[in-house]
Amino acid sequence: MQLLNTLYVTTPESYIHLDNETLRVEVEKETRLRVPLHHLGTVVCFGHVSVSLPLMHKLADSGIGLVLLDAHGRFKARLEGPVSGNVLLRQAQHRLAGDPEFALNVARNCIAGKLRNCRQVLLRGAREAKEPEDAAIISRGANDLAAALRALPQAVDADTLRGLEGEAARQYFSALNALIRAPARECFRMDGRSRRPPRDRINALLSFVYSLLMNDCRSAIEAAGLDPQIGFLHVVRPGRAALALDLMEEFRFFADRLVLSLINRSQIGPNDFIQREGGAVMLEGEGRKAVLVAYQERKQENITHPLLSEALPFGLVPYVQARLLARMLRGDTSDYLPYLVR
Repeated sequence: MQLLNTLYVTTPESYIHLDNETLRVEVEKETRLRVPLHHLGTVVCFGHVSVSLPLMHKLADSGIGLVLLDAHGRFKARLEGPVSGNVLLRQAQHRLAGDPEFALNVARNCIAGKLRNCRQVLLRGAREAKEPEDAAIISRGANDLAAALRALPQAVDADTLRGLEGEAARQYFSALNALIRAPARECFRMDGRSRRPPRDRINALLSFVYSLLMNDCRSAIEAAGLDPQIGFLHVVRPGRAALALDLMEEFRFFADRLVLSLINRSQIGPNDFIQREGGAVMLEGEGRKAVLVAYQERKQENITHPLLSEALPFGLVPYVQARLLARMLRGDTSDYLPYLVR
């Protein structure tokens, strides 16, 4: 399994087109970048980027995803080639998603992975906290997540499960402010999670990185031959990649750690954001590029997967988990085991 690169095109008015077996990026008719297609897994375009039709055809033929996001990272569209994977696997997925007991079990494991990994973020933060008051707030949040984990087996239906997850998420986000170091805390505070639109800088950062993570999880789902639209935890809605959102839950800790690191290391500052009419806060130009570079670098870091005997880049872990999910849907294994960070 190879970790192919994701090319992020962020410069406004860029034009990307095909040049033999190479993707060329031009800005005002000046070549800025050439990338051999065989090095790419996905091309992600932000905002006003033009894509030539021959390049679209080539990407589709080569199995390279083309994702269109608006200037702030919100998903707009995705170009896909012929659907890959075994149709029997997708039939099994659709059938089992309609089995309430089976779906509840998968959803419970997805949430358990999320809560356990987010709790690790808090436990690590409590150990590293310099102020006793911060350590107490973070430890209390970790204890709340432990209680939520203990309550998961008693959830008898999907709505109860989602209610537990929602309350645990509220407790988790209420502790995040204490993980931000004092110099940056005045500029980066959150009053709960706000999404559409984000109402503060940390929510803007979280939403941006979550959108990157979501696209990676969707690519992993499709690479495993699964239908990204049919999930077990998230309610099916037109245009929503429910299964990709299910898979993403156990990896949210990765985005949260990255955001906290960028803030605490002053790699992102208050001047990297703008506030629009109505109170929406958005990550802008150079700050966005800094986040993309850091995100790609983190994906290249090696980890040891609990079920594998060798190290692999973190960016491949969603692909491993999507294949584990496929094995469970085929009946090769009895349960889905989420990725648990150490």
